[in-house]
Amino acid sequence: MSSSIDYDTVVSAVVNILEEAETVLPQDVVDALEKAASEETSPIAKEQLEAILKNIGIAAKKKVPMCQDTGILIFFVELGRDSRMDFRLEDAILEGVRKATASIPLRPNAVDPLTRSNSGNNTGNGIPDIKYELVDGSSIKITVAPKGAGSENMSSIKMLNPTEKDSIRNVVLETVLNAGGKPCPPVVVGVGIGGSFDKAARLAKSALLEKVDEMTEEEKALLEDINSLGIGPMGLGGKTTALAVHIKKAHCHTASLPVAVNIQCWANRHASVVLGGDE
Repeated sequence: MSSSIDYDTVVSAVVNILEEAETVLPQDVVDALEKAASEETSPIAKEQLEAILKNIGIAAKKKVPMCQDTGILIFFVELGRDSRMDFRLEDAILEGVRKATASIPLRPNAVDPLTRSNSGNNTGNGIPDIKYELVDGSSIKITVAPKGAGSENMSSIKMLNPTEKDSIRNVVLETVLNAGGKPCPPVVVGVGIGGSFDKAARLAKSALLEKVDEMTEEEKALLEDINSLGIGPMGLGGKTTALAVHIKKAHCHTASLPVAVNIQCWANRHASVVLGGDE
C-alpha cells in the first residue's frame, strides 16, 4: 500500500533541498576540484582553485549561498505512477521556492523577458522550470539544479546535417573556446545529441546531473580535448578548463542531427529528496 504525500511536506522538502543545493556542493564535485588543485602546475590556476575551495567551505559552514548568482531554478521530478496527492504538485513547489527565496535568502532572478520586471520571489510565467518524468512506484523524487546566467548564456545548440557527425567534437570545443572565462571555469559540460531541437537541449541539461567522476571513454576523450584548450580556472590559464563531460543521446529524425551544449560553472549545484513510497 502506498502512502499519500501532503502539501506541507512537499513545500518543506523544496525549501530544504534548495538550501542544500545553494550552500553545499555535491562531494563528487568538491573531490574533482581538490584533485584539480593538487595537479595544477600553474601558480595562478592553483590559487584560483584554492580560492574556490575556500569559498565552498565557508558557504557550507555558514549556511550561505556559495555564489551571489543563486540561479534560475530548474526542477526535475520523477513522479511515481502509483503516488497519491490531493493537490497540484506545481503549487507546492512554487510555494517552496517563494519561502526559500525569503529564508535562505536567494537573489530574486526571475524577470519578464521584455519588460525586465522582477517578480521578487524567483517564480513567474513558466518559472521555475519543472520537468516531469513518469516512473514506476509510489514515491516522487524532486531534484533542484539552480542555474546561473554566466554559464547558461554560454551554452549553444546546432542543427547539423546528418552527414556532419564528425563535426560534433568541434561544436563542443568551439562552444567552450568561445565561452572562455565567462562561465567561471572549471566547467562541467553537458552534451545532448539527437532528439529534436528542444530535446537535445533537455538532454544536455540533464547530463549535468551525472556524477563528475563517472565518465565513459568517449566522454574522457572529449574532456581531454577541452582541457587542452588551456583556458584554465576562471579563464586565467591552466590544465583544468573542465571537470567533466557528460553526453546523452536520443534517436532523431533521419534528416536531422541536433547537438546541444549546456555549460555549467564550477558550482555544479543540485540536491534531491524522495517522498512517499510503500508503507
